[in-house]
Parts: sequence; structure tokens; C-alpha cells
Amino acid sequence: MSARNNPIGRRNSPLLCYVTDRRTLGIANPADSLAALIQKIEEVVAAEIDWVQIREKDLPARELASLTRQALTITGKYSAKRSSTVRVLVNDRLDVALAERADGVHLGEKSLPVAEAKRLVESALRKRAVDEAFLEGVSCHSLEAAEAAERDGTDYIFFGPVFTTPSKQGLGPSQGTEHLQQVCSAVSIPVLAIGGITLDNAASCIHAGAAGIAAIRLFQDAPDPVFTVRQLHQLSTDFRPQ
Repeated sequence: MSARNNPIGRRNSPLLCYVTDRRTLGIANPADSLAALIQKIEEVVAAEIDWVQIREKDLPARELASLTRQALTITGKYSAKRSSTVRVLVNDRLDVALAERADGVHLGEKSLPVAEAKRLVESALRKRAVDEAFLEGVSCHSLEAAEAAERDGTDYIFFGPVFTTPSKQGLGPSQGTEHLQQVCSAVSIPVLAIGGITLDNAASCIHAGAAGIAAIRLFQDAPDPVFTVRQLHQLSTDFRPQ
């Protein structure tokens, strides 16, 4: 990973990423779900989350672009009050991420290959159409996939599902912290744990070597997002498995 793209640096607290899912917000009228999601993004960003991943796979490009733009406006407002930038990543849609000058793209294992994504990002960089710190991340569900992602030059990975979770049922059984530790020990890029993570089990992910936590419900359903984020930021990433 290049120094310009290191999203964690010398942090000693976990990097926290809120992954959006407006369909689980419990909004009675689907037409109101986008407005509710924007409100939720502001609520979580105000609680001092580090990243927001826009993961609304069913949205048409125009609506996804508008949502990304609004999220960037929100994070820009709060970043000005903090010592670090709140990043907005777009799931899968590199075209939208580049067009809206988001902070990165998050690819699935079946998305655009990392090498192709990097080629397109480098082209955008030459045209100064994207920031130098633009991130490319990948979701991985095995040690082999994590090692391949690192070889391909990805900046970070999400690994999971670590624990059982309704949103990841199609990805097979939970990996557990033992597999998480194997991945964290095998790669040098940051690994964020995802899948079924709660305040009760988050520490075990950090102790397994994860540099951070990514989650939908942990942040989206939190009755007090400030308390949740504060508790997680108090976990130390100084410990690393041998």
C-alpha cells in the first residue's frame, strides 16, 4: 500500500465504518426511506464514525449519485470540525464514486477486478478528477481471497462474516475470530471485520488483529450512536496476534 493511501496510519483505536442499508430502517413508506437514510447518515457521522459506505445496490445511478453527493456534504461539514476526514465510499459503483468525487470505492469479490478499478482510478488521477487519497477496498470471505486482494494492490479489505448475521446469510457460515486472526496475520493491509458484530464481541475482533469494524445494524440500529461509537473507539488496536 502506498503511503498516500494508508487510511489508518498510526491509529491506536479501531477504524469504524457504517455500511448503509435503507431497507432495514423500518420505514413504513418506501418513498421516505432515502430521506430517512440521509438523516441516519448525519446522525452516525455526528457520533464521530470514520467512514460511511453507501451500499444501496438497487438504486439507479442518478439516485445513487444524489445520495453520495448528500453524504459527502454531510461528512464535509463534520470533517471541518475534526482532526481527521470522514470518508464516503461507494459500494461497487466505481463510476458513481469517480463522478461524485467520493473518497473511495468498495468492491465485492464478484465486482470489477481490482486491477481494472486501479487502472480507471489512475486515469482519473491523471486528469485530476479524483483526490490522491482515493481508496480501493474489497470484501473477502477466505484467506486466499484476502491474499489475492493484497497482491492486486487493494488498500484495505473487509473480512467476514465473522459472526452470524441476517445480512450475510448468502455468504455461507460465519468465519469466526480464528479465521479472522489468520487473515490479519497473513496480510499487511488493514483488515476490517464485518458480520454480526456487537458491542459485546467487537473486542474479540480487534484482539484477533482487525484494524477496524464495519457494520450495518451495529450503527444503524444503535439507540445511542454516540455511546456506541465512543465505546468502540476506546478499544485499543495496539494488541496484535503473534
